[in-house]
Amino acid sequence: MMERSEKLLPWQWKLYPDNHAARRNLLLHALSVPVFQLGTLCLVAAPFTSLTWVLPGVLAMVGAMAVQGRGHRMEHVAPVPFRGPRDVLARILAEQWVTFPRFVLSGGFARAWRAADPASEPRTSAS
Repeated sequence: MMERSEKLLPWQWKLYPDNHAARRNLLLHALSVPVFQLGTLCLVAAPFTSLTWVLPGVLAMVGAMAVQGRGHRMEHVAPVPFRGPRDVLARILAEQWVTFPRFVLSGGFARAWRAADPASEPRTSAS
């Protein structure tokens, strides 16, 4: 669990590779993070453009979180439980807008993809 003296981004970055090692989870994140980001932009823009963007924005963000939650169940290391509503909001926004993009741009995503053992991935009925 995050220590109170530790800042969110360094803490999240330190734990990130262990929670993002399964190929299917990586793929789900690669597809859903941009959806979450677009949803966030819709929500932020809605008051300045049209309130009709609120619902698509919220649905995109919630849908992306549902997909990522499913992906995290494929990991050998579970994410640290949330400590409350503020922690949920802070950690999700940090991951979607800072930590995952940093993971991709730093080469962490590519390293995790190459290191993942496809044989250890959970099988689905379609496989």
